Amino acid sequence: MTLEDLARFITTGRDPAANALPLLQFRLKKEVKMQENPQIHDEAQKSAIEAAISDCVERFYAKGLADPLLGPVFGAISDLPGHLEIIKSFWSRSLLGTERYQGHPYPVHTSLPIEPEHFQRWLRLFTESARETLPEAQAGQAVAQASHMTECFQAGLFPFTDSKGKPSRLPPH
Repeated sequence: MTLEDLARFITTGRDPAANALPLLQFRLKKEVKMQENPQIHDEAQKSAIEAAISDCVERFYAKGLADPLLGPVFGAISDLPGHLEIIKSFWSRSLLGTERYQGHPYPVHTSLPIEPEHFQRWLRLFTESARETLPEAQAGQAVAQASHMTECFQAGLFPFTDSKGKPSRLPPH
């Protein structure tokens, strides 16, 4: 988001998170395309990576549920098994190029009770889980994408800085 965009948001009174969505989606798609996945044609290898993705998601959510900061957010997911399948499909698309996931991850995060500190914890636990479960190449891709998503989501959710210099959803008073 540029300073001009920020000034436009302030003067129009429009929700910066909603206005940032197209920019964030563009940046995320651009980044994903920049990290083209190597084509994996061996079905046994694809199957092994799919199993590793499943293990990664399961391990990450187990860590998140047990974490004092992330646990309340993860614990509030009403259909956790269904949610995990969506997340597995997201990472399958990201790492293997499958077509199972067709959504947009940013909008569902705009109403969550999260603060900037949640992002670093999320990224740390995800990075641990990815490196513990995924093959090295896919772990690197997943961590790079998760890092980029963390930056984009934070920029969209907290486009302002408060009087103490902390990222904020609202402009300073």
